[in-house]
Amino acid sequence: MFLLDLSFARPEANLAADEALLNLCEAEPNQEILRVWTTAKPFVVVGYGNRVATEVRLERCRSAAVPVLRRCTGGGTVLQAEGCFNYTLVLNSQNHPATATIPGTNEYMMTRQARALRRLLGSAVRVRGMTDLALNDFKFSGNAQRRRKSAILFHGCFLLAMDLNLVEEFLPLPTQRPEYRGDRSHMDFLKNIEVPEAEVRKVLMEEWSALEHFSGDLEVEELVAEKYSRDEWNLKF
Repeated sequence: MFLLDLSFARPEANLAADEALLNLCEAEPNQEILRVWTTAKPFVVVGYGNRVATEVRLERCRSAAVPVLRRCTGGGTVLQAEGCFNYTLVLNSQNHPATATIPGTNEYMMTRQARALRRLLGSAVRVRGMTDLALNDFKFSGNAQRRRKSAILFHGCFLLAMDLNLVEEFLPLPTQRPEYRGDRSHMDFLKNIEVPEAEVRKVLMEEWSALEHFSGDLEVEELVAEKYSRDEWNLKF
């Protein structure tokens, strides 16, 4: 597997890059890639099917010039900001038989991600809900997927040292919540794990054997122009 350590200054380019990697893996099945990235600029990311009106404090975002963008994967709405460490995995499903179905993919990916993080945080790391990682029922990682005929995009973020007050500021309580959360507020549910980025990067690289650096071309700008910079996409629901 290849490693791609690539962060863009523009939030929409970071989302477009993930879809570009999925497109690449579909066209070239041998291009399995682990990407890691961060952002210094806060922005909201809604899941593909999320309704902005119910999942985002839109007027507060607009007043604070916080972009509201839509990703191509499912799952819930999140806030990206400094202190989040993001990863993207694109896999050829034929190389990973456990990924033949959506539930199978969730189980396979989350089992491996939990195993990687236990090297840093110990056995208390648990998979909760469908695609959360938690410590003592406090969520520190959320994840989502998108599928093509032979390629799978699975991505998520780890809360390392983010200002969790920003989540309260820009996101209401989500309409869909895992049972283990109940009605807990963001501040009572989310947790920073206070681990250096370099250590998380290292355990992910080890888990996925991401040994070579990727140096190919990605069609990021095209996707930004056609989709991720447009209200027709970002505010479609």
